[in-house]
Amino acid sequence: MNTPPTPLRQLAELIGGRVVGDPSLMITGIAPIREAGDGQITFLSNPRYVDELSATRASAVILAPRHEGAPAPAGLARVIMDDPYYGMCRVIRHFHDRPFQPTGVSPLASIGQSVTMGRDVSIHPFVVIGDRAVIGDRVTLQAGCFIGEEAVIGDESWLHPNVTVRERVRLGRRVIIHSGTVVGSDGFGYAFHGGEHQKIPQVGTVVIEDDVELGSNVSVDRATLGQTVIGRGTKVDNLVQIAHNVTIGERSIIVAQAGISGSTTLGKGVVLAGQVGVVGHVTIGDGVRVGAQSGVARNVPPGQDLSGSPAIAHRQWLAVQATLPQLPDIRRRLHRIEEELHALQQQINRPSRAAKPAGRRRTAPRRSKRA
Repeated sequence: MNTPPTPLRQLAELIGGRVVGDPSLMITGIAPIREAGDGQITFLSNPRYVDELSATRASAVILAPRHEGAPAPAGLARVIMDDPYYGMCRVIRHFHDRPFQPTGVSPLASIGQSVTMGRDVSIHPFVVIGDRAVIGDRVTLQAGCFIGEEAVIGDESWLHPNVTVRERVRLGRRVIIHSGTVVGSDGFGYAFHGGEHQKIPQVGTVVIEDDVELGSNVSVDRATLGQTVIGRGTKVDNLVQIAHNVTIGERSIIVAQAGISGSTTLGKGVVLAGQVGVVGHVTIGDGVRVGAQSGVARNVPPGQDLSGSPAIAHRQWLAVQATLPQLPDIRRRLHRIEEELHALQQQINRPSRAAKPAGRRRTAPRRSKRA
């Protein structure tokens, strides 16, 4: 079912924007600024795309007040709002969200004993649900998902194909997990004894709170003892490793290929950019932001911005990066100064010429005085 064309006025009311242009303009969809065509709306949130607005073929654009006067084709309608990126999000939902339509339980799914099944579920073919698992209302489990014994999947959660949720793991409401992700795999724990690595049983669990989204191929390890916890509203990108007994606070962002070692605690609203590595047993305070490819090896107080490996204050890291290209020239100049200093030191330390011994002073014969 396609969403019918929508008046620009209605879209502006939906996102809380102000129309400049024809409010009765009918909008059929949304597209990027370079690809949008007649009847579509686009958006401008990143200043680097301001120059492209003049060439867009869209009928309308969502933009911030600071870009209201940017050059644009004649007749291009504008919807002015403080956060165009959020406006874009709402408009995409308007045109693409579909009402939830449950499909029931496929006869090709394998359902264990004493499973509690909520209302209006969608259990697709080749899903396996272990004994005593609890599946909430309006849950969708797509093909190939595995739900372990006594696991709990909260209301309105959506698991994409081939997601594994191991035994006793608990998912909150409206959790989204993308393909290939494993929640509740064994933590990496071994005791070296008798010349061998002895496996430590991983008998804890994982708790995923409400409104969390996990990207594809994420690994969330169960705790050795106790819980690994991902807080409410946190979003995790693809290919992220979250080790045993990690706690991640609410509304945090963990970007692709980041790795968090065991027993580390992240506060609320923490941002780890791509490929950040965090050592185990440290605490990162609320609101900390860590730049891409950084390595965090110590506790971090709240509100800090860090970059580099080992991670240091972001402003200091910028100064270091600005200095790096100058290092070869600095090295040559330093070497020349060392040579000059060495030569000067040799000159100072050179022994002075020995003074000649004092001898008997010759006196010139006196001239006779004429009478």
